[in-house]
Amino acid sequence: MMATALRHSIDRFADLPTLYAQMVATPEYQAAFGDPMPLSIAEPGDAPAEHEMPEPIAAQAECGGIIAAIFDLFTGTRLEPLAPDIAWGFVNSFHYLAGKLEKREDGFAKELGELARDPEGSEIYARSLEEKQIQCQSLAEQRQAIECMRDYAAEMYRAQSGWPWSPARGTRASSASSASQIAAIDFLRARQLEQRERHLPQGPVVVVTGPADWHDWQAIWARLDAIHARVSHMILVTTGQRRGVDQIAAAWAARSGVEVPVVRYGLYGTGRKTAFTRNRKILELKPVEAVLCEGSGVQANLYQLLRQANVPIHALRKADQSPDAVRVPPRASRRGH
Repeated sequence: MMATALRHSIDRFADLPTLYAQMVATPEYQAAFGDPMPLSIAEPGDAPAEHEMPEPIAAQAECGGIIAAIFDLFTGTRLEPLAPDIAWGFVNSFHYLAGKLEKREDGFAKELGELARDPEGSEIYARSLEEKQIQCQSLAEQRQAIECMRDYAAEMYRAQSGWPWSPARGTRASSASSASQIAAIDFLRARQLEQRERHLPQGPVVVVTGPADWHDWQAIWARLDAIHARVSHMILVTTGQRRGVDQIAAAWAARSGVEVPVVRYGLYGTGRKTAFTRNRKILELKPVEAVLCEGSGVQANLYQLLRQANVPIHALRKADQSPDAVRVPPRASRRGH
């Protein structure tokens, strides 16, 4: 099945040779699968044991093969329009599971912190502390592996459908790094730093905002590619909409090789002034550059604020968008929300 999917997909999509045909596991897969912990706990309540991890190249190939097979099976049939929806759900299942694992990881980290702050000298205490640490590390290892598969499946989805994948809800943050046995306190500190960098990243802010009714993703991606070339450690700030400009920008940030943190600066509160207050809050982030797509009066207000602050602005007009003839195929755009 995999060989057939590979052969057909490469004939149709230029992106796939770099994603799938080169049968060498990417550094992300090598990091997530290639250096497992000596001991792990596969299920809560189990004793620490030596459990194998899937081979990096096998995990990468099978993950990509499933996405390719979905499109190959449906192409040329009356089910073809459904392929992007099914493939989107497959990617989202990894995203959903990664979130569940992170919540469980947070719970064990809290218990581990409470134990570490109240040390005892007993053998029972030492064994309990060690098992809690291994459990937390095991969950972190599982989460990193699932996030790695999600990110690769998302790239395959983009190559096959022509539209970048994005989650229906929640944030997307991933990192592939091998776990090692370290002291409980050091482990918690390292984990807190990782979470802070994943969810509260530090770096120069680039603002991207615009209306939900926007289809020209190539123009936005081109501007962001140029900015990223100059500001490689940038943070992307959007207004958190699930469609249009914000979704296009978030999908760009999630591409393999880009991996730019995204902060969704949504609306908090009600009333006519809420959006304008948010604009001022965005200005307080001291952005170094901005991509603004033509929209409402709120968007015009943000343009004026940034211009007064001498922030370089890439302004895109609705009338300058690519025509409908070069839009992303409608079957793929249904997942742009």
